[in-house]
Amino acid sequence: MTDLDKKSLSERDICTKFITPALRQAGWDEISQIREEVYFTKGRIIVRGKLVTRGKANFADYILYYKPNIPIALIEAKDNRHPVGGGMQQALEYAETLDIPFVFSSNGDAFIFHDRTGRNDQRETELSLKEFPRPEDLWQKYRAWKGLAPAQEEIVLQNYHDDASGKEPRYYQRIAINKTIEAIAKGQNRLLLVMATGTGKTYTAFQIIWRLWKAGRKQRILYLADRNVLIDQTMVNDFRPFGKTMAKLSTGSKTIEREDGNTIALPLAVDKKHRRIDTSYEIYLGLYQAITGPEERQKLYRELSRDFFDLIVIDECHRGSAAADSAWREILDHFSSATQIGLTATPKETTYVSNIHYFGTPVYSYSLKEGIRDGFLAPYKVVKVHLDVDVEGYRPRTGETDKYGNEIEDRIYNQKDYDRNLVIDKRTMRVARKVTDFLKESGDRFQKTIVFCVDVEHAARMRQALINENADLMQQNERYVMRITGDDAEGTAQIGNFIDPEATYPVIVTTSRLLSTGVDAQTCRLIVLDREVGSMTEFKQIVGRGTRVHEDTKKYYFTLIDFRKATNHFADPDFDGEPVQIYEPGEDDPVAPPDDVPPPADAEHPIPPKPGEDERIIVDPDKPDITIPPGGSPPRKYYIHGSEVSVIAERIEYLDEYGKLVTETLRDYSKKTLRKRYASLTAFLKQWNSVERKQAIIEELEQEGILLEPLAEEVGKDLDPFDLICHVAFDQPPLTRRERAENVRKRDVFTKYGKQARAVLEALLQKYQDEGVTSLDDPQILKISPFDAMGTPIELLKTFGGRPGFEQAVHELQSALYQGAA
Repeated sequence: MTDLDKKSLSERDICTKFITPALRQAGWDEISQIREEVYFTKGRIIVRGKLVTRGKANFADYILYYKPNIPIALIEAKDNRHPVGGGMQQALEYAETLDIPFVFSSNGDAFIFHDRTGRNDQRETELSLKEFPRPEDLWQKYRAWKGLAPAQEEIVLQNYHDDASGKEPRYYQRIAINKTIEAIAKGQNRLLLVMATGTGKTYTAFQIIWRLWKAGRKQRILYLADRNVLIDQTMVNDFRPFGKTMAKLSTGSKTIEREDGNTIALPLAVDKKHRRIDTSYEIYLGLYQAITGPEERQKLYRELSRDFFDLIVIDECHRGSAAADSAWREILDHFSSATQIGLTATPKETTYVSNIHYFGTPVYSYSLKEGIRDGFLAPYKVVKVHLDVDVEGYRPRTGETDKYGNEIEDRIYNQKDYDRNLVIDKRTMRVARKVTDFLKESGDRFQKTIVFCVDVEHAARMRQALINENADLMQQNERYVMRITGDDAEGTAQIGNFIDPEATYPVIVTTSRLLSTGVDAQTCRLIVLDREVGSMTEFKQIVGRGTRVHEDTKKYYFTLIDFRKATNHFADPDFDGEPVQIYEPGEDDPVAPPDDVPPPADAEHPIPPKPGEDERIIVDPDKPDITIPPGGSPPRKYYIHGSEVSVIAERIEYLDEYGKLVTETLRDYSKKTLRKRYASLTAFLKQWNSVERKQAIIEELEQEGILLEPLAEEVGKDLDPFDLICHVAFDQPPLTRRERAENVRKRDVFTKYGKQARAVLEALLQKYQDEGVTSLDDPQILKISPFDAMGTPIELLKTFGGRPGFEQAVHELQSALYQGAA
């Protein structure tokens, strides 16, 4: 094939005719080792008001596997009009994300080989098509890089579990699994995996356990958690392949429904009568609370020898096992010879408690920010509500008593006191009303909602307030609002229904801490914070209740309503998943955030203000679809009633180009930003007059976060973008759109055109005056009223001598509009 012929081929042709044959010739198996167009992200979910789109998903042209799920090489292909190494930079970016050491770029003439291991003096080498390395050659390089001995290699190459359904690990799960297996193969016995809530820690743990178990490296395994629902769902879903070798360390029998609707009885490893452990199983799952306790008779784990378990996996390890003096740590200390893997979304690091001190530096981390960026996790909006009593505090009158006759201590009470030391009934009612208003404004009152309260008593009062606000729906079903706390057996029994996407009730649940971690609430669309959250660890866990995407119910984002300033954690450098919108409603404002706010700026991965061609709409805005205290005795509380509580002044917070909150007024922020872009009025006028398409300037400003429509509302005058910018940025006296249009009419600038062309220009001028349209030169405008009644777009363009004549006429009209401005 000649060079000319080759250059006419598409990238796909280059792959088919040159790259794949070269791989085949080098001994790579097309069925088990070569994969083309491997998509490894889902595409970021981008929320613009109620318009929800997915960005472009990333894919590698080729990934080469030594064995399934053991990738060792990546190839980026380009057509022959590109140089051989034209795809290398993109390939290296993908390889870093995917943790792949050997990278190639090709245009069909040859390969550029980049060795990321750093073991060779020459980092990049050009290879002919016939010189592509054999699988064994690259594997030997990989082994040397990892320092794997033959016995370790055997474990590293153990097969993943394949259920024949086509399900495979996501790229970050695969990296976590492989890194953990490699570390254990080399003898590491304390490991920590940090993966954001909703990213599949349990499935990741299953594959790790499965491979070690099948390799014969770990024969008796314990999986520890601190929620019954976590153990039960794990057994019937992710861990199901272990079958009859698996049992629960419990005396309470239970029948659980699987994801596919079938029910299964959980096998138990503890005899109820004698509380003896059956040691014939290999995989055990248990609650900390079920096998230990403060009394000696509760320490069931001591029945087992210290070397009984080879491997222990601790789910949500930040909760109990992180503390050296916790009752749960004693289980890990008893089985100290076992390899122990801690799983958490939020490693706890304080002066007194440290996951890293116990487990070591994380083997792998996958953050909330990465999950949102890749499209695996749902982004979210934040509504910050400031109640007057929260901002101003509450001071009792001299001798004031609460509703039970207790004299209230004279001091100023604030948010830290409310519902802990001081109960203000009107405040609770106000919160319940705001939550209910949000659900009503959204158009769907059946969005699964979690309200986090100060304690179980506050959760009970909040439940009552929400019931009163939603009496109509409570009449339909008394489980519409429920309290789910540890002391309420009826409520706790409803956790399964709350997290079941197919169960309608309960809809709103109030809780204190029971639902803050571990509960897989896939369809939760609203989280309400009415208690302080001092811990970053707990804050991330609470946010994680809403981050799961649920495609079937079109749940792609969620909303967090904050009454207690808990979202101040966004300012903490340890927080890594900023919201897409922050809104602070005033007393008379709707609770739901406005829909006309552009996406936040993201320096690393910028989002355009409007959907691009590489985005696909997944929720149409025209059819909004948003369906569906430890230790000691409790402190004494005062109960206040009768005083009204209201929402104080509105403040909307914007995000600047660096993703930081802008708390100044929109007008001041816009003026400062415009002055940075245009040093003077002359500089702005020069650009405005030199650009024929005025809309281009507006679009550029929108990309920098300058929102002209809300800015015009704040200024309160009917100005077009030109006058708005001149007035706000340079203090120029403005003309309204009507005044500018009238000046054009007075000058009678349309006389040189025929009758129909004049009618079109006059209609365009009227559209500018009425609606502020700036894209007047776009022929698409001729398809809408009133132009559609004048003729077809082609007929109307002909009256100007064609499209160039039309555009020239419109540019003259725009010049007339701004005549004298320069």
